[in-house]
Amino acid sequence: MVTQEQRKRQLAREKFLRQQQRRTAARRKAKMRNSVIASVLGVVVIGSAALYTTGVLKGDDKANASSQTSPSAAATSKAPDPCAKPAKGSVKKLSWKKEPAMTIDKSAKYTMDLATTCGDIDIALKASAAPHTVNSFNFLVGKGYLDHTKCHRLTAQGIYVLQCGDPQGTGMGGPGYTIPDENLKDKSLKGQVYPAGTVAMANQYNAQTKQGRHTGGSQFFLVYQDSPLPADYTPFGTISPAGMKVLKKIAAAGAQAADPTTGNTAPNATVVINKATVTKS
Repeated sequence: MVTQEQRKRQLAREKFLRQQQRRTAARRKAKMRNSVIASVLGVVVIGSAALYTTGVLKGDDKANASSQTSPSAAATSKAPDPCAKPAKGSVKKLSWKKEPAMTIDKSAKYTMDLATTCGDIDIALKASAAPHTVNSFNFLVGKGYLDHTKCHRLTAQGIYVLQCGDPQGTGMGGPGYTIPDENLKDKSLKGQVYPAGTVAMANQYNAQTKQGRHTGGSQFFLVYQDSPLPADYTPFGTISPAGMKVLKKIAAAGAQAADPTTGNTAPNATVVINKATVTKS
């Protein structure tokens, strides 16, 4: 006959086992999410050049990095292309060895306008909270760096972002220099969620190894739906309501299957930044 004390010990063991199972499941889920995030927003830095990749990061091993795709890379149903043909012109091949000197007024208001084939996306920039990032885009845009570039990746599972800023349109391009992470304690980032309308930097940071800080370049992502992400990606702008309508139109058209070479899930919509401008007010 089982005594009351034995029954208590049995119940305690069962409770402990359930807790362990929940913790194991939570760790597995977190590991998978970190893998997804790294594969979507990852950056590999080789020498002074920032090379963006779509795979789980393994140092500077580009073959390994680009051969793996994330669960968020699944294609969505294809809808008619809602965008116009790109304006005439070509991408400029530009590269610099170091971050540009600080020239912006940190106390002023700046707006970046992306005149895309799908409509204008206006972004209010956070100059005081992310001065290095805003200064970098002010510099790059002034050089025509983003003009005629494609937004090369759209994710529709796990996180919901459109990624742009790569002149190569492959996820492997960058300006040649890196900028520091900034504004990671922004009040908008609550509960490890980047809210819809956020514009943030892609980078190399790996939360598991705690390595890869300060590796942003020119690639950035626009969040069209609240996305579960740890506060590791510099939030440097907020999309206007009109810009959100354009972004959601792009997202509604869906994404293509992952490219076997780059792992990119390109948007079905032909998203090209015809012209980018930064305005001080």
